[in-house]
Amino acid sequence: MKYDPLYDPLTSENPGANRDYAPSYWVASAGSPPPTDGPVSQDIDADVVVIGSGSTGVSTALYLAQEHGIKAVILEANQTAWGCSSRSGGQGQNASGRLSRSQWIERWGLETAKKLDREIYSGFENFKDLVSQIDCDATDGGHLYVAHRPEKMAYLQNEARVRKDVFGYDPLLMSAQELREQYCDDHDAAGALLEREGVGIHPLKFTFGLLRKAQSLGVKIHTGSPVQGWETINGVHHIQTPGGIVRAKRIAICTGGYGMQGLKTIKNRILPILSNSVVTRPLTDAEIAACKFRSHTFLTDTRTLRFYYRLLKDKRLQIGSRSSIGGADANSPQHLKLLTDGIARKFPPLAGIQIDYSWWGWVDVSHDMMPRITQPDPKQMVWHALGYGGNGVSFSTWAGKRLAELVAGSKANAEVFKLPIYNSPLEFPNLFGQVRSEALAPFRRLGQSILYKWYWFKDEK
Repeated sequence: MKYDPLYDPLTSENPGANRDYAPSYWVASAGSPPPTDGPVSQDIDADVVVIGSGSTGVSTALYLAQEHGIKAVILEANQTAWGCSSRSGGQGQNASGRLSRSQWIERWGLETAKKLDREIYSGFENFKDLVSQIDCDATDGGHLYVAHRPEKMAYLQNEARVRKDVFGYDPLLMSAQELREQYCDDHDAAGALLEREGVGIHPLKFTFGLLRKAQSLGVKIHTGSPVQGWETINGVHHIQTPGGIVRAKRIAICTGGYGMQGLKTIKNRILPILSNSVVTRPLTDAEIAACKFRSHTFLTDTRTLRFYYRLLKDKRLQIGSRSSIGGADANSPQHLKLLTDGIARKFPPLAGIQIDYSWWGWVDVSHDMMPRITQPDPKQMVWHALGYGGNGVSFSTWAGKRLAELVAGSKANAEVFKLPIYNSPLEFPNLFGQVRSEALAPFRRLGQSILYKWYWFKDEK
């Protein structure tokens, strides 16, 4: 089925069945996907059903098999890694969610923030280990957090202090001149903070590699098998797909920003937000010299509606940022112009450069800006891992590992599961962080539109 560029998780009935991939650079350069078990063609029974075949879903199935001896069945509506894992920026950071470490302290206190830091860092180390086993065009070098205005340096200085003095990291603040001399000549930059923990990857090659590992352990994946209905009878979940019913006592939801409103456990608890990305033609050596690119280290800037960008291994520039409010406007030329204008502002020698790939995808943002890996209803054998807020490239695999522990009933890491990302539900929408109610859900897109205008004013004026 043809790719639908206007698909919207909040308004579309479902993501389709067996739709083509988005036309991303990652899809064009990943090579052939691993063979799958095809669409469900008859009623089947499974120990565990995993809904979604991105890095979270595949890693959940991988760890269920590898560490708990449970062979899961993955159900994917379209193609393997059809969502975020074939559309993201591929920036593997020591992070998850939208909050900084200083904000963790403000929200939960110092002790919990330190425990959460250890957990997130464990996820990053696990991600690095997986990357070392998979051919995914990995680039070490950390993450550059770029101040897009001089006054943003104070924010970076505070974050550097917190990371060093509280959490024991070794960040490096640098001036705009030092950034130009060591990394690139970003004309938008007033300075930067280097977080040494960061690995860039080809996200689709990485997820394909995870799937091959899982399949070698007996994991089955049925593509072209969207969830069309869900009934629980005597404790057994009956998942209806176009080709048959899949029965299982345990379900793991790993749909990212593509979860349907029909999935009751996550309905109105995730706000899908569009992110646009482009990749240019390969840069010439003269263009690379003019922009002073000396590294493949990835960058994000301090805008609320941030840009994320990097020089890829094949000398192309990749850059992305936020996009349309809803899917109906996703292919409007203004969203592409935002990115091409960003290229021209940051790297003037590349103004007007040919764009070879342009695509967009949905980011799963929770209403309190942090992920949840949890069982929403103790009476139901259903779990989910969602809400990375655009910071799921590295943490998603760790979330899959922890989700596998929960699904398997493991008690080995009971203390870890007391952390707020594990022991509290995804929240309903809120009004200024105070009133929380599902009744606010119909107004989220209106609020998002107003906030985007305010964020743009703050970022650019």
